[in-house]
Amino acid sequence: MDSISEAMRRSMRLWACGVTVVTTSHDGKRAGMTASSFTSISLEPPLILVCLHKEAGTSLLLQQGACFGVSILGEEQEANSSLFAGYTEVPPGVDRIDTVPTFVAETGSPLLVEAIAWMDCRVYGLHDGATHHVIIGEVVATGRKDDPAWPLVYHNRAYRRFQREA
Repeated sequence: MDSISEAMRRSMRLWACGVTVVTTSHDGKRAGMTASSFTSISLEPPLILVCLHKEAGTSLLLQQGACFGVSILGEEQEANSSLFAGYTEVPPGVDRIDTVPTFVAETGSPLLVEAIAWMDCRVYGLHDGATHHVIIGEVVATGRKDDPAWPLVYHNRAYRRFQREA
C-alpha cells in the first residue's frame, strides 16, 4: 500500500499549473529556480505566494536579501524551465542564471528577459511549510509582453500546450 505522501504526489501530478522561475540576488550573488507553487493572494495590497524548498540555494539567498522576482514562462520556454530545475548541465563554475538574458528590477532582483510576464517583490512574510518555505511577496513592480505567448503549462510530469481553437 502506498503512503499518503506517494498518494498525494500522484494526485498532485493531475493539477495543471503554470511554470515560473523565481530569482533573487544579494551581495553580488544571483540565483534562480523553477517553481510551480505560485499564486496571487491579494490586489490590495498586491501580494503573491511562492513555495521554495528550504535547502535550495535560491531559497537560502532570498532569505538574506529579502527580495525576489517571478518570471512567468511562455510555452516556448521549456529549456529555461529545465535549466532552472537543474535538468540542464552548465559548465563548472557557471551559475545557471548567467546563461540566460536577464534585466535588473527595482529591488535588484534579476528577471528573465524572455518571460511573458514578471513580478518584482519584497518579502512580506516567510512561513514554515515543513520541507518548504511559504514566501509571501509584496509586488512592487510588474510587467508583461505586449503580445504575450501562451503560458508554459506542466501537467502529469510533462509540459503541455493549450489546444488552439480552429
